[in-house]
Amino acid sequence: MWLFNDYGIDVGYVILGMAGVIFIMLIMLIVTMAKNGSMRKKYKVFMDGENGKNLEKAILDKFSAIDNLESNVEDIYHKIKAINGQLVTAYQKIGLVKYDAFKEIGGKLSFVLVLLTAENNGFILNSMHSSKEGCYTYAKEVVNGEAFVILSEEEQQALEEAKANTSLKKLAEGR
Repeated sequence: MWLFNDYGIDVGYVILGMAGVIFIMLIMLIVTMAKNGSMRKKYKVFMDGENGKNLEKAILDKFSAIDNLESNVEDIYHKIKAINGQLVTAYQKIGLVKYDAFKEIGGKLSFVLVLLTAENNGFILNSMHSSKEGCYTYAKEVVNGEAFVILSEEEQQALEEAKANTSLKKLAEGR
């Protein structure tokens, strides 16, 4: 008591403070005991009917299932890689322009179709329709996005449209 008197501390405040701390610790003890009881119930449900051997077998079965999944993922990865390799050579960019070739028939029955690979290699197919002379179809080769013959305005427009179409190329590259 003399220690509290030397520092001017009232003993009643010290007792109230200690009672408050004890009360808080009591509440924390009750909460901890409740959580411990809940954990024990979960543990009993988990271990119900199981012994060490059965539990070990269950864990090993799960690891085996994980190994099978890893193997499947590896197989799928190789298949996707092969598909991406084939997709590069597939025609995936398209340009289409419809027009009236001879200005004699309405309805724009003539068309230019451009099919290109991811590297802009492919062909231009031009089909000109005439009511008097029939239908004429021309094919022109495209290498690296360029044709080495003179292109009509419609053919050039369809080629530019196809080269601008890059959605499948981005998909093939995994973007």
